[in-house]
Order: sequence, then C-alpha cells, then structure tokens
Amino acid sequence: MANIKLSNLNKSYGAVHILKDVNLDIKSGEFIVFVGPSGCGKSTLLRSICGLEAISSGTLEIDGAVVNEVPPSKRGIAMVFQSYALYPHMSVYENISFALENQGLDRASIKQKVEKVAEMLQLTPYLTRLPKALSGGQRQRVAIGRAIVRGAKVFLFDEPLSNLDAALRVQTRMEIAKLKRAMPDTTMVYVTHDQVEAMTLADRIVVLQAGRVEQVGTPMELYEKPGNVFVAGFIGSPKMNFVTGDPAERAGCKTLGIRPEHLEVSASSLADGIPGVVEYTEILGSDSFVYVATDYGMITARENGRTAISKGQKVWLKPVSGYVHRFDGNGKRLDTP
Repeated sequence: MANIKLSNLNKSYGAVHILKDVNLDIKSGEFIVFVGPSGCGKSTLLRSICGLEAISSGTLEIDGAVVNEVPPSKRGIAMVFQSYALYPHMSVYENISFALENQGLDRASIKQKVEKVAEMLQLTPYLTRLPKALSGGQRQRVAIGRAIVRGAKVFLFDEPLSNLDAALRVQTRMEIAKLKRAMPDTTMVYVTHDQVEAMTLADRIVVLQAGRVEQVGTPMELYEKPGNVFVAGFIGSPKMNFVTGDPAERAGCKTLGIRPEHLEVSASSLADGIPGVVEYTEILGSDSFVYVATDYGMITARENGRTAISKGQKVWLKPVSGYVHRFDGNGKRLDTP
C-alpha cells in the first residue's frame, strides 16, 4: 500500500511555469484520474510523481518519505505509457519477464509470476508472440502486465488507451477496471483526456487547468456540484450550457449553468422559457441533441430517443427545476436555491 502527498509542488522549464503550487493527497488503494485540457500539466504532474521530471520546488512524499531526490527505479512505481514501449524483438513472455530477470529471480519464480499475470490479463495464448503480431489492445495489456509483475506499490498510466480505436478502448477500459478490483491495495494514478474513462474508472478525479488544481472530487460530485464555471464546462458531454443576462438574473446569479439533459424543449411557449430557433439536430438512436440559437447564444438540449423537433423550428427551452447551476461574477459556484 502507498499513499502519495504533494505539497506546494512546482515545475518550471526556465521561465515557463508548468505546475503551480499543486497540493494533493492520494490515499493508498485509490484510483485517481487527472483530467484537463491539452497543456494543463497533467502528464507533467504524472512524470514528476514517477521521477522522470525533476520537481522545481515543493515536496513529494510516498508512504511518508520525501522522494524528491530518489531515482525513479527506487520509488516503487510502475508506469504504463501511451506508446506501450515494448521490446519488438522479444516475445510477450520475455517482455513481461524482463524486469524480473534483471532482479535476479530464478527461472521457476519468474515463470510462476509471468503466468499468473498473463492469466489475469487474458494473455496466456499470446505468450510466445512478438508485439507486431498483437492488436493494439493486446499490446497495451502486455505493457500493463510488465508493470504488474514488478509488484509496484503505485501504478501510473499516461493516456494508455489513446492509441486504440473506440471498441478496443471500451474493452481495455473494462480490463483496467477489473485489474483495479483484483489489486485493491494498489494505488493507481491515471491521466486521460477522455471523460468516459475518468467518470467510469476514478474513485476521485483531479481537474487541472494551467498547472493548477481546480477541483478534486468523486465523478458524481464534480458532475452534480462543479465548483466553478471551468469544471462545470469541462465535465460532461455535451458540455454544460452557460447563460447570462435576464435568465441568470432571474435565478440570482451572474452565470446560469444548465446541462443539456436538464432542459425541457417545447414547440409551445413556456413561462420563463428561453425562445430560440433550431439550427441543427443530431439523432443518435438512444438520444437526440438539439442545437438552438437563442439571444443568449447557442444552447444544446438532449432528448431521449428520436426527437420530433426539426431544423428551423421555433422552440422554448426551460431548465428542469432543481437542476440548474449558479455561478457568481468570478465564476465560482453559488449554493443552488
């Protein structure tokens, strides 16, 4: 088991300040996911934890010990990269066993450990194959197996599914979730730009912007009670609608946030509804998205099933009672009345 504590952690490249006073406590056995827009510092933060990036200031503790100057190989951390980083001339068995051979383990122990990991990740039929004979999902499982076999206290994942197609991402995401259940005492830190991965895998999500932590919470805490406009707009797909002007003033705030699924769409006038004209509709089968041009900007509404609304139609949009989000002039959350 390993807890990780970051205290006022900073990372700069010359005059460019990448990470800014990051404070974070990661509990032993947690699955933490870092999310944020490109360039927000999430991968740099992950690499700072594992030691591939030197920390400019602040402290990093693992199990209560400061490890700022400890080399990566001595931190008890295994990292899974986006690019797999497999040895192309080695079989699956050899890729997984390589670290154990360097540790000087005997062949029988190595065989036992590799076979156990291969069974866990459903790689047993592929142990004699070279990486070039594997699919992207299978290669990523080999990379994960190579990390597991080392018996690390902490696993770091740097966008491990971004090279996979949609179907393989779903499959491999499920395998990572199973892996976490099979290793409940192992701390896992995961970087992704995919909200589905974050929402489905994380015990807690860390939202980063411009090198700062904006909010930390469970997936549903961030979805239901985003602390500011940035988090509200980043978590959720399609993104939250933001309305200013009269509708916000009537709600007693500067900015009114409404998720697409919390809007009633009507072809008849609604009291306090926002009028607009449908610019575009997307019918996805189980859901439909309706994009409405209003005096307050484009607003997206989600409807179940096939929508009866068509392009060019005048409609009224009304937030579902109890599901609005209110923000002040600084973009910070106000208590919902």
